[in-house]
Amino acid sequence: MEPKNPANGKETCRWCDTCGTLILGTSCSVCKREGREFQINSPGDIRPCMGDSVTLVQRLFEDSFGTCSPINGRGIFLNKVPGEDRTDEIIAHGAIIGVLRFDLRNDRIVLELRQPGAVLFAPVAVKNVVRFGGMSGHLKGKTIPGSNVYEVKGEFCEGSPLILVKGQKIGWGTALVGSDEIQSAEKAVKIKSLESPEPLDISPNADLRTMVDCNRDHIRSLARRAVKEIRTFVESPKSKGLPVTVSFSGGKDSLAAYGLASKACENITLVNIDTGLEFPKTVEYVNRFSEKSDIPILTAHGGNGFWDNVDSFGPPAKDFRWCCKVCKLGPVTDLISEKYPNGTVTVEGNRWLESFARSGIGFVSRNPFVPNQINLNPIRSWRAAEVWTYILWAGLDYNPLYDRDFERIGCYLCPSCLSSEWRNTGRLHPDLYDRWERYLKLYSDKSGLPPEYVGLGFWRWKAIPPKMQKLADELGLDLKPKREQGASMDMVKGLSSCAAGGYSVESVVHLPQNRSLDYTGEMLKMLGDVKCSEEYGIALLRTPVGRAKVFGGGQITVTSPDRRNADRLFRDTLKAVVRANMCTCCGICAKSCRRHAITIDEGVLVDAAKCNGCGSCSSSCMVLHYYDKLMPEGRIPQS
Repeated sequence: MEPKNPANGKETCRWCDTCGTLILGTSCSVCKREGREFQINSPGDIRPCMGDSVTLVQRLFEDSFGTCSPINGRGIFLNKVPGEDRTDEIIAHGAIIGVLRFDLRNDRIVLELRQPGAVLFAPVAVKNVVRFGGMSGHLKGKTIPGSNVYEVKGEFCEGSPLILVKGQKIGWGTALVGSDEIQSAEKAVKIKSLESPEPLDISPNADLRTMVDCNRDHIRSLARRAVKEIRTFVESPKSKGLPVTVSFSGGKDSLAAYGLASKACENITLVNIDTGLEFPKTVEYVNRFSEKSDIPILTAHGGNGFWDNVDSFGPPAKDFRWCCKVCKLGPVTDLISEKYPNGTVTVEGNRWLESFARSGIGFVSRNPFVPNQINLNPIRSWRAAEVWTYILWAGLDYNPLYDRDFERIGCYLCPSCLSSEWRNTGRLHPDLYDRWERYLKLYSDKSGLPPEYVGLGFWRWKAIPPKMQKLADELGLDLKPKREQGASMDMVKGLSSCAAGGYSVESVVHLPQNRSLDYTGEMLKMLGDVKCSEEYGIALLRTPVGRAKVFGGGQITVTSPDRRNADRLFRDTLKAVVRANMCTCCGICAKSCRRHAITIDEGVLVDAAKCNGCGSCSSSCMVLHYYDKLMPEGRIPQS
């Protein structure tokens, strides 16, 4: 199966009208029918609505139309689609009946109706129904004047979803004014859709057990193939006879990976990373699962790594996840190096539909930051609904947070979580919520950013994406920091000719964390011959293409016979200075150095006799990975 394209489009699904649930394969395992096709929006990672999410969906319809009877006891599914924040299509009776959306401006979850939902609820709704007449032609997108409204059911406010009725046609729209003003308003209702209603097949009651029973054959086949993949690899020479581990985060995908690995292999070990930012319930669940299953577990601890480094790097972002290297990769690299010095085969729960970055992952992959680990990805092509069906079919105990309306579970302050989930965290763990909110507000104030930087979740991006930039523009927000936090550089003299011949560059670098100049000297050893004097506060670098001086106060001067090499040597020297001073001591560079030229002692120490300047340590360095975001000044100005 090829990876799915996550771009906008349509995905075809199947629904069993007889049994009332989603069909994941070609036919229902209970009634044997193929089911009815319907479409959802891409990427199509549909999932069952469960726990508190069911109550949330029912309440949205109850609040809007005075009843939720058409969906009570029925199978409901959610499909995450692009939006400013949480945006889920609500699927019931084999159709998209509405969209659940977190309204960032008003800090609440709202319901947007869809045509099948209007048809479904029109006969039973006791409020938010508007009947009108006197208009003709194509009405979609048009505005209903209040003078054309002749019946209003219930009370509602501006922005509320409405069921619209005109003669035999039914549709949906949005209130432009409150119900008390609607018949006198020039513009009363925005019509989103108005059509002759097509009959909607009403499904019988169904629950999660129904979903499992109706997809039993499909999920058994999926699991059988995945188990065979794992077993075939582990028994082949490619595995090198390495011990098998399972990356177990406490999330649903890693749980499914465990279930498959436990059927394919004997003597597996769970590897867990306690980043120091886990939900308490997740830590409890992981430990309980290991004890209950009698499966050994190794835990890598991130400790206080996040809070020790956040002042230097600032808030992590979706496009600046420095925390993953510090809290995850560093600790797990140390653990694997210690416990599995010859390597391990690790079964993981990576899926194509999780993110664009994983959309092309194969069954076998390697993490460049953990060199002695082979990764297997048996559920890479699975949808979320297939993961959940497998978990329930196999009788696996899952993290109870999934029943608390969390779609994903990771670090509690992860920038990848949604504002809606962050509000959820605030309800469940006000202490964790308040600590991060306080830090964000302090950072925002120091940077001269508006309150919305925190309140609307703009901190989650270094480079604001178009969907959020549009919101910022609508609100007139300037999200460029007035006072830079973190690393920065002042150019004293750009690339220019020297009086004595050749070219030079001069600058001053400002860093939030400054180590002894000796550590800068150590890092410069990767570029050439170095002499360092802490007493005089200077490190001298000599290379075949030029010389550089780095002073304890942050000044950098570079000279070279030609313009091109002066530019390159300056950039390499600057990177070495930034890397030396902002090193998090994660140790990944030391593990990736095949010549064992690097050791970690409150910073990087380099054995110049062993280092050949291959650059493998640089490619694994978290600081250099995000260098462009840490030092956004761009190219060196040339005189």
